[in-house]
Amino acid sequence: MRFDLWQSIRLLAACFLLTLGVTSILAQTHVVSQADIHKELVNTAQTRWQNLQKVKRLFSSDETRKALEAAKMSPEKVDVAISTLSDDELARLASRADKLDQDFAASRFSDRDLLIVIVGIAALVLIIVAVR
Repeated sequence: MRFDLWQSIRLLAACFLLTLGVTSILAQTHVVSQADIHKELVNTAQTRWQNLQKVKRLFSSDETRKALEAAKMSPEKVDVAISTLSDDELARLASRADKLDQDFAASRFSDRDLLIVIVGIAALVLIIVAVR
């Protein structure tokens, strides 16, 4: 049996091309499609925006602004601090804002009580941002 160099080179080239083809096919198959990732990112962004609006609405009334200024807190700093909260912190704060709105609508809180709670939440937001 004779050793043929060219036949060995052709065999190695064929193996190399086959390996290259298989790995490129495997590299193109994703576990999660790009459409699913995009949809999840859009949902996350919408949820964050809704939570941000709920919390900002809580701090947007004139009474709330006056209460914050009376407590020597800058409403602008609170607004900036709200924007820097993580998604989890913002979601928790938004759920508290919803609960406050429901309690206030059900007349469980007076205006004074609501303002005290809002000032407390604003202080909590500033503390969270300062600690990070």
